[in-house]
Amino acid sequence: MAPLSCSPLRRVVVTGLGAVTPLGADFATSWKALVAGKTGVRALTKIDASRFSCKVAGEVRDFVATDYLDGKDVRRNDPFTHYAVAAAKMAREDAALGGPYADPYRVGVVIGSGIGGLQTIDAQSAVLHTMGPRRVSPFTIPALIADMAGGVAAIELGARGPNFATLTACSSGAHSIGEAYHFLKLGKADVIFAGGSEGSVNPFAIAGFCAMRAVSTAYNDEPTRASRPFDADRDGFVVGEGACVLVLETLDHALARGARIYCEVTGYAANCDAHHVTAPLLSGEVLARTIGDALGESGLRPEDVDYVNAHGTSTPYNDLCETNAYKLAFGEKAYRLAISSVKGATGHMLGAAGAFESAVCAQVIATGIIPPTINYERPDPSCDLDYVPNVARHSIVEVAVSDNLGFGGHNAVLVFQKFSTP
Repeated sequence: MAPLSCSPLRRVVVTGLGAVTPLGADFATSWKALVAGKTGVRALTKIDASRFSCKVAGEVRDFVATDYLDGKDVRRNDPFTHYAVAAAKMAREDAALGGPYADPYRVGVVIGSGIGGLQTIDAQSAVLHTMGPRRVSPFTIPALIADMAGGVAAIELGARGPNFATLTACSSGAHSIGEAYHFLKLGKADVIFAGGSEGSVNPFAIAGFCAMRAVSTAYNDEPTRASRPFDADRDGFVVGEGACVLVLETLDHALARGARIYCEVTGYAANCDAHHVTAPLLSGEVLARTIGDALGESGLRPEDVDYVNAHGTSTPYNDLCETNAYKLAFGEKAYRLAISSVKGATGHMLGAAGAFESAVCAQVIATGIIPPTINYERPDPSCDLDYVPNVARHSIVEVAVSDNLGFGGHNAVLVFQKFSTP
């Protein structure tokens, strides 16, 4: 029997960016604020902060859901779906990817979430316990399941290709992009809208994170200083929310339609610490392996990397784990790498974080501007690398790496590279 023929692997590029973040209701506004060293972390306003030990958050503001969905669909869906649909439509516009598509079955959507419809869970649980089961909305289950952001986005985009959601906590957005990249690389689609979304500023989520003692409480009176990655005085992360979607395309498809290309995706790896349900392995050895595997797929060496976008949550354990991982993965080059975390500016957007940070890497390569790690005021002797403190830096970046970690021990690493013509 003759062996099956194998199609050649495709190159994959980024052609569109869309986002809703605590810094702004679109990617351009968010990027401008980010490189200016501004923060979207403020005092809680969406819920009664007096009930919680943490009183700060990265809330989405100035966002109008009916700009992207009709009123009926806004009412039927959770905010995490509103944000995802908005980000996807903005990414489509940025990519100049108008419809109808030549083949909608070759256009996919992969949008992850850390948890899904948290606001729906909170609100409808209250309805159940105060008004009874007959008053629970019939849209409760569709609104809360985490795949619905991608499902509704596909309906709005007319995309009938591969569609699924990754659920790996805070690495969900990164895994979505990585899995979409592999689908495209294998020729299973021509275009995929990939990213993550979270609507996490609600009483249920804030109460849960406070109970874990995972969030910052030391800066309730100075909320803009609360998220401080790699700083010696960090005391926990700040809950953020929002969405980010990237348009990924096979290179052939992008070139055929004359698309503008931000960068190329050249590597992805994923593994698990297999260590603890919430704490990362402090040695960083597993994350270092993930970085090495992603670079290996790219055909790159550690010394080829110019910039690392860190997960950088502002928790004592995470930031130390990452610092250790960078030293293991990059060796002496770790001390010459530009490393920054955007979470000082956005808070932790949970399932959307890896997607937004991937978009930041694409923009860093395209513009030569590295965003700073803000609120970096007192160096931690254990975190002794170059975290691009407080002020953006101009630098040519040919290769950028983004890593994300999720509860459960999940690790995801993506490699982005400056596009060069075939």
